[in-house]
Parts: sequence; structure tokens; C-alpha cells
Amino acid sequence: MFPIRRGEKVGIITPSSFLRSQEVIKLGIDYLNSLGFEVVTGKHTYNQYRYMGGTAQERAEDINNFYHDPEIKAIFASCGGTGSQFVLPYLDYEAIKNNPKPLFGFSDVTALQLGIYAKTKAPVVTGFTLKYDFKSGHIDGLVDSTLKAVLNGEKISLQQGETVIGGIAEGKLIGGCLSLIRNLCGTPYYPDLTDAILLVEDVDEKTYKVDLMLQQLQQNPNFSKIRGIIFGEFADALVADPEDGTIDEIIAEFCKGLSIPVIKNFPYGHVPSRAVLPMGEKVRLDANSCRLQYL
Repeated sequence: MFPIRRGEKVGIITPSSFLRSQEVIKLGIDYLNSLGFEVVTGKHTYNQYRYMGGTAQERAEDINNFYHDPEIKAIFASCGGTGSQFVLPYLDYEAIKNNPKPLFGFSDVTALQLGIYAKTKAPVVTGFTLKYDFKSGHIDGLVDSTLKAVLNGEKISLQQGETVIGGIAEGKLIGGCLSLIRNLCGTPYYPDLTDAILLVEDVDEKTYKVDLMLQQLQQNPNFSKIRGIIFGEFADALVADPEDGTIDEIIAEFCKGLSIPVIKNFPYGHVPSRAVLPMGEKVRLDANSCRLQYL
């Protein structure tokens, strides 16, 4: 599956919010071309239906077509936003399982990625979209280096963050945007967290809502079987009332009853500089030194 080689084809989908123009992903497409890939846009990449990039069926058609096409070696989400969860009932999971290829995205694309992973174990990679990562006109260095490492099939090792609970654990990395993981609770698309290192982040959320979302995850099946937690960045979190607490206070309270390794402020989330991370692969979390290493 990896590496993705120069000259190979990659597909572009718009599974979440619609694109206001083709220009907003032009730099992202140019970047993929500069890596040597032949970029193929889906039939409905520039569609609009309400606030989304086409109807659920149209967006699913692009995704299914790329999984069916043996020449497409990877799939990239053009942007996040909202709405990818609508697509999940219309995907051809048998085809995805039989033709696995990495799906890159993050933010709202978390719902699509985790739904596909839960149903098929096909590879998904969080931390990169064409629109978000070029809104400043150029790609961040950490995004660029980790994305290239993933595409080249290299094992990533990162050391950054703060220790909340020390210790060392190994497990499969699962996660993404917290509110989207929460949205999948109680559906057939919720991932099994058994033996997982859970990775979470979010953006523009009131802190008390983050508190409640973490409680919902903790009360879901198999949470007790996770092996570690990585809290990324909670960008632009709003303390609506002083009693609600800060993100740091909420994390500290949430972790009081835990006895597994936990770190926070890891470079992942809705921030310019973040790591691009394959999910479902085995990693080692050393919370003593705040190192995440792919095995």
C-alpha cells in the first residue's frame, strides 16, 4: 500500500462541506503534482448540496469509484467542514475491504475515516486536507515532513507534548476530531477501542461540551480496554463560564480515575503545525518522554 510512488494516480473527493471555488484547493493539487502524483478529481468534487459537497449519494459515488479503480493508489479529502457522516450508509464496504488504499483527511473527515476503518480496517491517515493546509499559501513544515514520511512508507517517531499520567503502552492508534467520534457513538460506524491508543482534538468548542463529550466516550463500550490517550490541541476552546473550567482542568479531572499513560498538547489538531498520522497501526506511547513511535 505504501509507498505511493511518483507517477501513480491519487483521487480527490469532497466528502464534507462544499468548495466555494476550484481555486481554494489549487495549491493543494499543485503540491500533490509536485510530489509526482497524477491527480484525478472526482466527478462531484465541486458539487454543492445545501452546505455539503453534493448529496450523500453523489459524494459516496466518488468514494466508491476511487476504491473500485485499481489505478487510484490513495484518496485525499479536499477539505473538512461538516457532513461526511451522511455518506457512511452509501459506501461499498466490500469493495473498500477488497481494494484497500489510504484515505487522507482530518477534522470532519474523521467520521468518514473512522466509519471506513470500523467496517473494513482499510488504512486511513489523519492530519491533512488540501484546502486547510494551504490557506496561508504554503504548507507547514511538520505537516509536509510527516505527510511525505507516510507516503514513503517510513515509520514516524515524534517527541512533543506534556505528561499527564506517566507510563508506556503499545496499541493501535485510533482517533481524530472528538466531536465526530462522539457523533459515531451508538452507530455501526463507531470504532472498537480495544487495545487502542486514543487520539483526540477539537476546535471552537465550549470547554463544558468537551467535558461532556469525553464522558460520552468513557461510557461507551470498550473504553476501559484502551491502553493510552493522546490529547492534541483544542484550538480556540471557549470557557463560557468560569465554573466550566479550562481544557487543562477538564483533562486533569477526566484523568483522575485513569491508570494508563496520557499526554496532552501533542502537535495534532486544528493548528497550522500538526503531525500527519496513520490510524489503525501499532504505536508505542511513552508518556514519560512524550514520544509517539510507530512500530
